[in-house]
Amino acid sequence: MKPIRARDKILRLEVLVRRVAAARARGERIVFTNGCFDLLHRGHLRGLEQARALGDRLIVAVNGDASVRRAKGADRPIRSAARRRELVAGLACVDWVVGFGADTPLRLIERLQPDVLAKGGDWALDAIVGSETVLARGGRVVRLARVPDEGTTGELARIRGRASRPVARERAAHGRSTPAPGAAKRGARRTGARKTGEGESIRRSARRRDAAARPPRAPGGTRDRATRRSARSRGRRRP
Repeated sequence: MKPIRARDKILRLEVLVRRVAAARARGERIVFTNGCFDLLHRGHLRGLEQARALGDRLIVAVNGDASVRRAKGADRPIRSAARRRELVAGLACVDWVVGFGADTPLRLIERLQPDVLAKGGDWALDAIVGSETVLARGGRVVRLARVPDEGTTGELARIRGRASRPVARERAAHGRSTPAPGAAKRGARRTGARKTGEGESIRRSARRRDAAARPPRAPGGTRDRATRRSARSRGRRRP
């Protein structure tokens, strides 16, 4: 049997609706969960494994990039929606992946009508989006167990902290502290000003040397009038 590629498990909503209907006709129980999955970690993996154990098919809805920014901040997501969807689809416990651009997956839940709605344990039951829809048709809403010390925010903080430590150590080894914002630009301006002043000083010194080397000129810049008259008179007396 040819192995299923991860990207083949990423479906458009209309295709997914048909897959769910076929699975339900076979008597399979459908589980739905959602998340950003920005930096896939062990907490994500174990949560998805728990969700899959609640039924026969697991659907994972992945937030689009804009909805992640609105929920997490301007510096998120770390990975694009396309990369996040494919990474989640690569997990063996996941059957189908679908993307969504809204702030909540309510529209997906209403279309797919899952039998089980699963969400992380940090969510209160009455705060889980879509719970009323699932409960109204006799389904279940389940809070998944959390994995201690596993989370994207904490993982990013550790990564960024490790990345900044070598720079700090290098500066400390050379007796330098981290420059204040704008210090580099101010230093460049001061260096440029010094170079400009030094160049002007050199040009002034060269002009003074040239002036000293030239022979003195008579007033008016030529020989005086008496000298000129004497020269003319001598010229007339010659035979």
